[in-house]
Amino acid sequence: MNFQDIHSRLVSRFGDGITGLNAENIDPWIEVAPQAIAEVATYLKTEPGLEFDGLNNLSATDWFDADAKKQAKLGDPRIEVVYHLYSFVHRHSLVIKVKLPRWQGGVVGQLPELPTVSGVWGVADWHEREAFDLVGVQFVGHPDLRRILCSEDWEGHPLRKDYEFPLEYHGIRAR
Repeated sequence: MNFQDIHSRLVSRFGDGITGLNAENIDPWIEVAPQAIAEVATYLKTEPGLEFDGLNNLSATDWFDADAKKQAKLGDPRIEVVYHLYSFVHRHSLVIKVKLPRWQGGVVGQLPELPTVSGVWGVADWHEREAFDLVGVQFVGHPDLRRILCSEDWEGHPLRKDYEFPLEYHGIRAR
């Protein structure tokens, strides 16, 4: 099944839950509304003809630059969560993106929230923990959302563009 057919099926099924499309990239992607991601993921995995049974990767990226001119080129500050899916049955792939505000409700320090897909693809458990740890995305409903790379007492999320690396950690110089 080609990319346009998959997009058409998703729009037909989820309507406003499908919020964007970029068919021009080397890896074309479909944008999904945050509140629809778990339902869309379940559909993509279980729907005959689609059956995306593999989550190859889930990553998060911070689209923020303190320089206003550079930010204008990037668009609104946001966090993007990207899902790379594969169907072993049909040998086709798909990229899904979800765009989130950098801070929940615009309140600095309040991490953005997104429903977990760990119940759809078990490996998402680890990927979501990494995105939480490094970028600061709260995956609502995740069975064990805790740091996976940084220690439990680490402050902040090191892949955020405005992250300030500590000078010291437990009495050890960090820089």
